[in-house]
Formats: sequence, structure tokens, C-alpha cells
Amino acid sequence: MKKVCVIFGAGDYTGTEVYKGDWEGNLIIAADGGMLQLERLGIVPGLLIGDFDSMEERQGENIIRHPVIKDDTDTLLAVREGLRQGCSRFIIYGGMGGRTDHTIANLQTLSFLAEQKAEGYMRGNGEVITVIKNGGLIFDKTYEGIISVFSMSDKSTGVTIRGLKYEVNNISLNRSMPLGVSNEFMGKTARIEVKNGSLLVLWHDNGKLPEKIELKED
Repeated sequence: MKKVCVIFGAGDYTGTEVYKGDWEGNLIIAADGGMLQLERLGIVPGLLIGDFDSMEERQGENIIRHPVIKDDTDTLLAVREGLRQGCSRFIIYGGMGGRTDHTIANLQTLSFLAEQKAEGYMRGNGEVITVIKNGGLIFDKTYEGIISVFSMSDKSTGVTIRGLKYEVNNISLNRSMPLGVSNEFMGKTARIEVKNGSLLVLWHDNGKLPEKIELKED
């Protein structure tokens, strides 16, 4: 059974539903100002990490303080701690909206997790974003709406999409051409995979997460 880490960041929570099944029984980390959202939701984190540049510093146990001048974002610091504690699935709230540079940094954090062979999902604004490397995702037939696929690598090869409105088989995508934007679920099981490279996948959040599959590199 995968150990799950749920991280609450300080981003925009407008239109974001926090699913009880995500945080119940899992490792909960507040990344700096994300603590304010947890207090609003009545959720007690297992750990508070940050430089306290976006909220008043807190006192107590289970707090890891970092200097304001540092290499990692507060979210990445939380991810590293989750990895250290043996987590292999990460769900990030409050990682979108607000400052655009923070959103981009969190997208890169999803890429970092894929490099570590861990699952990373960012939830917000009614959407889910993940990055997969040399692997795939399987969505059951209950998923609806738009789903988009973008290459995060210079070139992603062996890209196959099945069960969506637009299907492809063993093609290449590159990060300078948004060919995979605005595909659609069709009420049947869908599969997205990449043999070599990394893909960013974004879809409407229905409260569930897809099945992740691993593929061997050619």
C-alpha cells in the first residue's frame, strides 16, 4: 500500500474542493502559509514546514523552520520531507493561482516527483495536474470533460492515447508544440502512456485519481 503525503500550500483555493479521503490517515504537511488554510478547514497537520514569510511564525512541536534565502520552495521542501518519510504518492493543494511563478515552480516540482519515480498530483480550480515519466495513466469510464497532454521533455516518444476523442499510437510530442491540448473523455476507459520522456496531464477533478502504470524505457 502506498504511503501518501498531502501538502497544503499558500496558493489560491478558489474553486478548490479538499477531499476528505486525501487527508484522512495520511501524512499532512502544511507548507508555510498553507497552515492558514488548514486552520480554516479544521485539519491538524502532522508537520509545518517553511520560512514563515507569508504568515506569522508559529511555535510548537513538529515545525521545521528554514531561512527565507534558500534554494528550494516551501512546497519542494515539503516534498523532500515526504520522500524522506517513505511517501510515494503526493497530493498538493494550494499550488495553483496567485503568483504565476509559484505555479510554474510547482509544475516543476511535479516533474521532480516523476524523476523520483513517485506520483504527484496537484489539485486546484476544479482541475488535477500530474507529470508522468516513462509510464502511463488509466482513467475509468466515469471521467468527463476536457483532458490535455503536454510534453515536458524536449521530445517525448512512444506516446499512445486510447479511449479519448482523439487517439494516437506511438507518436512523438515536443515541448514547443501544444498538440495534445483539449482532448475529451468519451465515457469509456482511457489510457495515456509515454515510453521515453515526461508528459504533463491535466483534467477535470472528479474526486478520484487514475491508476498509474510503469513502462520500461526502450
